[in-house]
Amino acid sequence: MDASISILGLGTMGRPMARKLLDAGYPVHGWNRSTLSNDLTDGIPLCQKLEEVARAEVCLMMLQNSTAVDEVLELLELHLSAGQIVLDMGSSDPTHSKIHAQRLAARGIGWVDAPVSGGPEGAASGSLAIIAGGTKENVARVRPILEVLGANVVHVGAAGMGHIVKVVNQLVVGLTIEAVAEALTLAEKSGLDPSIVQQALKGGFADSKILQLHGTRMINRSYDPGAKASIQLKDLKLGKKLADEATLKLPHLKSTIKFFETLVAQGDEDLDHSAIHKLLWS
Repeated sequence: MDASISILGLGTMGRPMARKLLDAGYPVHGWNRSTLSNDLTDGIPLCQKLEEVARAEVCLMMLQNSTAVDEVLELLELHLSAGQIVLDMGSSDPTHSKIHAQRLAARGIGWVDAPVSGGPEGAASGSLAIIAGGTKENVARVRPILEVLGANVVHVGAAGMGHIVKVVNQLVVGLTIEAVAEALTLAEKSGLDPSIVQQALKGGFADSKILQLHGTRMINRSYDPGAKASIQLKDLKLGKKLADEATLKLPHLKSTIKFFETLVAQGDEDLDHSAIHKLLWS
């Protein structure tokens, strides 16, 4: 019998993850802090109370940030008991993850931080890159679940290490989005058709998923969110925090943070993170 799973957080990532696990035969229930319309949660059995959520063998959190994880976990763990496992698949502060893992372990409750990369498209297709932090035993317990959701599941170390690698991932993503936005803006301002430039670079050293996926959003001026600019900013600031703790100066990270701070400050926090492209035109 497949492990029962509760998914806490039915946003743009949580919903396709829930459906993918349901399709694989897992008993899944979802829960969201705010009320969602029926069309968004269609096909996903819902829990109304955290007491119901806490009955699952695996409580999978896909929440917006560390503050949300802290608040929800504080209430959830009142109903948890030894033998259950908490699986945090959002992007959270690694320091918080280490603290949560230690506290839960004292009660015999497992913890794995397994943030993802690949966006809603990857969640729907089961092709996410998944970065797992936790003990070997706990990661082994949730690996079958992770392998339904991801094509590449890598155990990177102890609790909190998954979230550190996710921060590194988001640094690459954020800085590459800025580079692609600058390059396509330069091409267009120089009289080139940016879609032709995108095609010309395909397969070369300058090519990337970001050039193809986010570049298309930039070219079409279509910024409906896959990942919101506010989330990208939050993750880049986590990167800055880690860099400060390691006494590292990362100048391009600093400049990219400023771009996203400007985007959020002008009210575009809910646009896709590719909307940094807008700033170069204004």
